Amino acid sequence: MPIVKCPQCGKETEYNNNGFRPFCSERCKLLDFGDWANEKFGIAGEPTEMSDDELDEIERALEKKEI
Repeated sequence: MPIVKCPQCGKETEYNNNGFRPFCSERCKLLDFGDWANEKFGIAGEPTEMSDDELDEIERALEKKEI
């Protein structure tokens, strides 16, 4: 069974049979989620905007899905 360090607190935890993996607990998982939600973390890259055609395509796909 692989043992990994929780990315939130650093505690060693079993990777397999762990419903919160790679975290050690629900608490660490939620703390990490909160950091992402509060934009503490981010993925590097240039901001992009969608074209009108792309937005229309998404709207059409959503309309089809609702039917």
